[in-house]
Amino acid sequence: MSFFLKDLCLLFKTQSEAPLARMAHVFVYGTLKRGQPNHKVLLGGTNGCAAFQGQGRTVEPYPLVIAGEHNIPRLLNVPGQGYHVVGEIYAVDEQMLCFLDEFEGCPDMYQRTPVRIVVLEWEGMPAADRTVQCFVYSTATYPPEWLHLPYHNNYDSQGQHGLRYNPRENR
Repeated sequence: MSFFLKDLCLLFKTQSEAPLARMAHVFVYGTLKRGQPNHKVLLGGTNGCAAFQGQGRTVEPYPLVIAGEHNIPRLLNVPGQGYHVVGEIYAVDEQMLCFLDEFEGCPDMYQRTPVRIVVLEWEGMPAADRTVQCFVYSTATYPPEWLHLPYHNNYDSQGQHGLRYNPRENR
């Protein structure tokens, strides 16, 4: 991690310790969802605070593909192509946002961009005609052949696609 990023994380951590720390919304569509292999990084407060808010789907369609040597779900930053992707909305503090940037390899592997999300369920209640802006980790830098892979609207590491995710600890 660069010195600048470390300083920025330290600044965010200090600010997040304030009583009314600002929270951001993050939309997760892959291995960070509940029941998926990397969900544990959102739990326990070790990496900051993440609170499940609800379920949603992207307003615009996007190609969600499973690609690369480790069968990683990747949302390609090509709005208007693919499916309305289903996922989960979390409120995260700045410490968690900084952790997620590092965890997702931002900005090299993924880029954190704002995306409009249609809320399907909010804190256990149906949500009618509501959208929220969330950060999402998508990629604009990928091999061109990934655009020709099968698109998915909802990722499950054990899904019928048969492409088993290879967890970081096994690489």
